[in-house]
Amino acid sequence: MFNPRPQMRYVAIPGHAPCVVVDDFLRDPHALVAQAVAAQAQFAVDPANYYPGPELDLGRDTSLRLDEFFIQHVRRALGAQRTVSVAARLALATLQPAELHPLQRLCHRDCAELAPGVGAAAAVVYLFDDARLGGTGFYRPTQGPEHTARVLRDAHAGRVSPGHADGYLSASNADFELLCAIPARFNRAIFYDGEIFHAAQIAAPALLHPDPARGRLTMNGFFRFRKRSA
Repeated sequence: MFNPRPQMRYVAIPGHAPCVVVDDFLRDPHALVAQAVAAQAQFAVDPANYYPGPELDLGRDTSLRLDEFFIQHVRRALGAQRTVSVAARLALATLQPAELHPLQRLCHRDCAELAPGVGAAAAVVYLFDDARLGGTGFYRPTQGPEHTARVLRDAHAGRVSPGHADGYLSASNADFELLCAIPARFNRAIFYDGEIFHAAQIAAPALLHPDPARGRLTMNGFFRFRKRSA
């Protein structure tokens, strides 16, 4: 399923582990796009995770194969010792700016309630040709942790903080500074530390489309792991 001889590139993110970039990630990416098109009716919105569109779980077999790639090629760069859990799903961003919940207008982390010694990582595989649909940006809070927590709580409660954009976050704002952005490219995968604030760089939301063959289709992976001893 995945390229057995991947070429790895590491993009520095100040204060964090690097983002691991792998081009030509899937052996047959068009087959996965076709699978998404055939299963379009099975995509569903999960309100619990605030993803701005419907998703489709890819099942245990795909998750385990993604974990094999993570273990073999990525885990050391992200400080992982062994995987505790893994999930993989297809995702299709579809919401227009006026439809976004305030929390969807901010960056986020994939590391809620991690136990001591446990880390988180995530993967995104871009399955669309038009790079204008957006890659992924990485951010750091510009204020202290208490202020940042308050901003996130307010957004969760539906309140918009001053200085925040009306749509998708794609640049620095009053509370978060953009550190770097990875452009989208068809069949490019990125792996990164889930403790980094990040957001899809959707600067042209008018291009979003509910058809998986035309829209911002991605394969997303989520890992929990035991951290490697220092």
